[in-house]
Amino acid sequence: MPGDRLANLDFAAHNADQLLVWQGYHNQSPSRTPIIFGTNTRYFMLNVDCNSDGTSFEEYSRSPEIMFDTALKFQRWSLFNILQDAMLGLPDRWVISPDYQNYYEASWFGCTVHYFPQQVPDTLPDFCDKPERLIEQGIPGPFDRIYGRALDYYQYFLQRAGRETYLDRPITVAAPNCGFGTDGPFTVACNLFGAPFVCENLASDPDRIVKLLQFITEATIHRIRAWRSLFHITVKSDNWGMADDSIALISSAMYRDYILPLHQLLYDSFATQSGRSMHLCGNASRHFGTMVKDLGISQFDTGFPIDFARVRAELGPSIRILGGPHIELLRKGTPEEISTEVKRIFESGIAKSGHFVLRDANNLAPYTPLGNMEAMYYAGLKYGKESRLK
Repeated sequence: MPGDRLANLDFAAHNADQLLVWQGYHNQSPSRTPIIFGTNTRYFMLNVDCNSDGTSFEEYSRSPEIMFDTALKFQRWSLFNILQDAMLGLPDRWVISPDYQNYYEASWFGCTVHYFPQQVPDTLPDFCDKPERLIEQGIPGPFDRIYGRALDYYQYFLQRAGRETYLDRPITVAAPNCGFGTDGPFTVACNLFGAPFVCENLASDPDRIVKLLQFITEATIHRIRAWRSLFHITVKSDNWGMADDSIALISSAMYRDYILPLHQLLYDSFATQSGRSMHLCGNASRHFGTMVKDLGISQFDTGFPIDFARVRAELGPSIRILGGPHIELLRKGTPEEISTEVKRIFESGIAKSGHFVLRDANNLAPYTPLGNMEAMYYAGLKYGKESRLK
């Protein structure tokens, strides 16, 4: 389409090539490393070059109509502007779902959502005055508060999708992802009580904070089970994963003693032994070995900083790693600097086994130049193929 970055791309050739790349990756015989970018409506809506209507996150979050329309605009823009190993161009059908960013768990427990100017919505630690108030109020209903709104929006989406198309393509509505996953009990605790309280009490009064963490975990399991039941999804599934970014704040001993048992409970509740994954932004790689051994994790979606050579040497060739250049390098660096960083990452040996996906570290910031993203993509093509030939 006129004005789109990829308007002249041969979509048929690209889509055929990326299918072969992913088939090779999953069959453990990749011709090169797959290359992707992490984006969501944050990149689109906080970038005036994309969000020409100036729709705010508050408008987006409070109106199912605006959320529906914006989700389609964001997806269309992405498919014609972001060069990556994914199906690009007009799809056979659009797939959208209600979206509440990363505040949904804290909101569900009772924190107020704030709409900050030029930022994603977020919560403040509303339970910092009396953390035990969380337990006193009991486990919220699995479809209460923000999750009730998610279901209402889902029904609205279904109704519109049933009678409309977008760019002459049908629209499919997926279940709200917020009901099925978790950002992790330690991260949720930091959102509810504040990171200083959580970390300080883990050192000085672990029994107190562990009791709160256990409650959060119990509530999370209760909620996910209810959502899986509502949408007729088996309780346990292959390729189940979660996150817990805030464990980057604690030592390996603290993780093993206090958080690992909670993670074990979550994985044992919802994951088979096949394809267990973990998303961890930040400097959390010191926990990776424990997670592989005790949780059976076979894939890590990483952030920054990561010592790729050390991670590969520690975890061995079979663990799948997703990672790449820091998002601020992608936002502010030159194409030459980005290409040099991609080369350095591949020279670490992270991709020799074929179990590596090159991506941003982690989730693109608004106003990241498309040219810088393409510099990473083309460097990934070059060095990702070379790494397979060595």
